[in-house]
Amino acid sequence: MTDFTHEVVFCIVNEGFSEVVMDAAKRAGAGGGTVLRARGTANATAEKFFGISITPQKEIVMILVPAAIRNDVLHNLYSSCGLDTPGHGIAFALPVDAVIGLRDPNAPKKEEPAEKK
Repeated sequence: MTDFTHEVVFCIVNEGFSEVVMDAAKRAGAGGGTVLRARGTANATAEKFFGISITPQKEIVMILVPAAIRNDVLHNLYSSCGLDTPGHGIAFALPVDAVIGLRDPNAPKKEEPAEKK
């Protein structure tokens, strides 16, 4: 397990906007993400409250980022695919208690084993 702090950013956008999400996140230093297909369930009251039409087909992009860049990622997402854009996206972040499968960028690199002759 790693000892550095991460957060997961979720961005829910209209179908077809996951690449816009990832481009915005990468500009802030994110490495990659996972896209899930989803369906919205908002009703007419929510549409009137937010002043937007709700497209039922959605994409949820999950992006694991170092906590230090979370605000930059969220800001880029708001600018690129927020509610005032065609993506009509919302984004939020949650803390992550533990991470495995990632390499600590400060850890020394392991030497490759020598080839046998």
